[in-house]
Amino acid sequence: MIEVRQLKKNFGTQNILDGVDLLIESGQSAVIIGRSGGGKSVLLKHLIGLLQPDSGDVLVDGEVITHMNERQLLRIREKFGMVFQGAALFDSMTVEENVAFLLERQRKYSPAEIQRRVAVALEVVDLPGTQKKKPAELSGGMRKRVGLARAIIYEPEILLYDEPTTGLDPIVSDSIDQLIVRVRDHLKVTSVVVTHDMRSARRVGHQVFMLHKKKIYASGPPQELFASSDPIVRQFIDGVADAKENVF
Repeated sequence: MIEVRQLKKNFGTQNILDGVDLLIESGQSAVIIGRSGGGKSVLLKHLIGLLQPDSGDVLVDGEVITHMNERQLLRIREKFGMVFQGAALFDSMTVEENVAFLLERQRKYSPAEIQRRVAVALEVVDLPGTQKKKPAELSGGMRKRVGLARAIIYEPEILLYDEPTTGLDPIVSDSIDQLIVRVRDHLKVTSVVVTHDMRSARRVGHQVFMLHKKKIYASGPPQELFASSDPIVRQFIDGVADAKENVF
């Protein structure tokens, strides 16, 4: 479903990605891990065409999107749903208005059909009956679920998650992980999850890709990667700082 070939990206003189290769099969959950500032979110933006690489290619469902114009990219982006780190809800809108935001602007469906789709999406994320609530009335976990409902309402083929469990306690994080797996299996979507949460990476990933020094340093099923004896992989997974490194 998604293939990245020798992707390179600089911002000015700063090299962010330097020859990234990865392959994500249709229906698979892929987790991207790596240090803060290591290029994970930059890679995610390339997958949906929000950033153009300096060199290399991104393929989505067999199509090279690297040199597409904005009109062509709009067609590709219809395959994607995006779940943002902070849910990115509009505080002035109700849950229903937030979830229906994209459908309202497409003007493809009647108000009754949009209401039906909102109700179905909220049912999938275990939030039935919350249509009239405002984001301020919701917990952090509920806001994440509303963000996911907004992403799935138009039935995308690929879901991108940017740090879906950040700021949540372990119990709520586990419920979000279970929801990611359930949505993947229920809707048959391909999932790409960027996370620092190692428990989440274990739970939701078919494949885990570790970004290190601007490339994919290690990859494999969670059970293999988390059993690795490679010192760099172990240091990140175990969360152990290098004693020689100045982290301040």
